[in-house]
Amino acid sequence: MTSTTTRNLQRLALAVGVVLLAGCATPQPTRGSPGQRLDPFEKWNRKVFAFNEEIDAAVLKPVATAYTNVVPQPARRGVTNFFGNFGDAWSAVNNLLQGKFQASVEDMTRVGTNTVFGLFGLLDVASEMGIDHKYEDFGQTLGHYGVGAGAYLVLPLFGPSTVRDAAALPLDRSVSPNLFIGDGLTQAGVTTLQVTNARANLLGASRIVDDISLDKYTFVRDAYLQRRRSLVYDGYVPEAVIAADKAAADPDGAAAAAEAAPPLAATPAPAAAPAPAPAAESTPPPRPAAKRSRSSRAAERARARSTQGARGRAQAAPHAGAAAPTPARPASGPRPAAAASAAR
Repeated sequence: MTSTTTRNLQRLALAVGVVLLAGCATPQPTRGSPGQRLDPFEKWNRKVFAFNEEIDAAVLKPVATAYTNVVPQPARRGVTNFFGNFGDAWSAVNNLLQGKFQASVEDMTRVGTNTVFGLFGLLDVASEMGIDHKYEDFGQTLGHYGVGAGAYLVLPLFGPSTVRDAAALPLDRSVSPNLFIGDGLTQAGVTTLQVTNARANLLGASRIVDDISLDKYTFVRDAYLQRRRSLVYDGYVPEAVIAADKAAADPDGAAAAAEAAPPLAATPAPAAAPAPAPAAESTPPPRPAAKRSRSSRAAERARARSTQGARGRAQAAPHAGAAAPTPARPASGPRPAAAASAAR
């Protein structure tokens, strides 16, 4: 027990040390994909990746292929369920650390159900009952509390990782049946079975990657980073994070767009419009001036005719009064007979 406790303390100290160094390993933005931005050690990582590929082609893949050919599918599924039961227990702890109490209870229910009714986890009874597992590890827990992924790393034998996930790896790997095994040889056998079974489950996926990828290193790197980011945010990556990744992936293009955006988006204010020139200083167009001249002349002719008509009427008025004098009454003379009768 003392040696086991010492090893666990060493792993915890290593994890804490790597987490503290995560902030120092943030790469400078470079043009390319988000994976390229997080891969400042690409030259070294490619060498480790090539080393892992050689080990896989020489040892792991042949052993996994032989394991698949010898061990029937139900037995391989049972081995996967057995190790997955320990993973569910560790997921329950991480869900609890993240405050996801319902998911933690569901994972604990899975562990209890599969342990009791599934022959210590060999049968996945919980999935048949509709209780799905909520996979979480300590790297996701660190990401949940704002610890950045840090630089992309390719670890010897372990494959793709980041600074944050590498810091969490000792704790994540320690949760296995080896916690209850004291014999070193048995622990090595259990670890070998776990690695071989995991590689056998990936034989189909590795063949697809080999067929479709032009650059396998880039494909694996970008796929790993996208998957880990999706797991940290439970599949709902905020738009701000996506926009930040796109901007950081192409900083020159983002800066050019930011410089060009204000002139395109700005609308000139009414006050900034040029003031119209004064009317006195402006020269009227020739055609409207001609129109005003003709209308002026027509108005003058109308006024002249009106003036002449008024003068003519004034001059004709005295002659009309003299030609029609009021008849004068005769002063004396004999009256007509009718007038005389009326007078009487």
